[in-house]
Amino acid sequence: MTHFSRKLLSTTLAGLFALAGSAWAQTAPDDAQIAGIVVAANQVDIDAGKLAQKMTKEKEVKAFAKQMVTDHTGVNKQASALVKKLKVKPQESETSKSLKSGGAENIAKLKTLKGKEFDKAYIDHEVTYHQTVIDALDKTLIPNAKNAELKDTLVKTRPAFVAHLEHAKKLQASMQ
Repeated sequence: MTHFSRKLLSTTLAGLFALAGSAWAQTAPDDAQIAGIVVAANQVDIDAGKLAQKMTKEKEVKAFAKQMVTDHTGVNKQASALVKKLKVKPQESETSKSLKSGGAENIAKLKTLKGKEFDKAYIDHEVTYHQTVIDALDKTLIPNAKNAELKDTLVKTRPAFVAHLEHAKKLQASMQ
């Protein structure tokens, strides 16, 4: 992984690492913040997927990007419907702001890359991003969700993140 990739990943994932880390034990997110984090995390992946669909020439990367847009859009629709039903408004937090900022930085850097360099940077980011989201789900989001329906939705969406991670790892291995 290049110096840039490490720097970009650390910036993009800072919010999720903080979320999954012990610092959150004292200031655990509430349901409104969890909803905001879920929406932000999905939107970051939707935006990167849309860019990848436009930029890549590789059939497998394009298909993966399309799946990311479709699946994460679906999760956000589910989350939006649930929070509306529960009358909970997704709330900004330092984590959701950090995710958005890191996502914007990722997009800006990806736009400077082409060809195999773009594909590798995109897929490397997807591997790390999905692993970090899974860790945040397991260590912070699911355990701190107070509403049973919200917690159930998080639990039910976790397998999709695992499947995305495995798919991204396979693509990453094929690029080595």
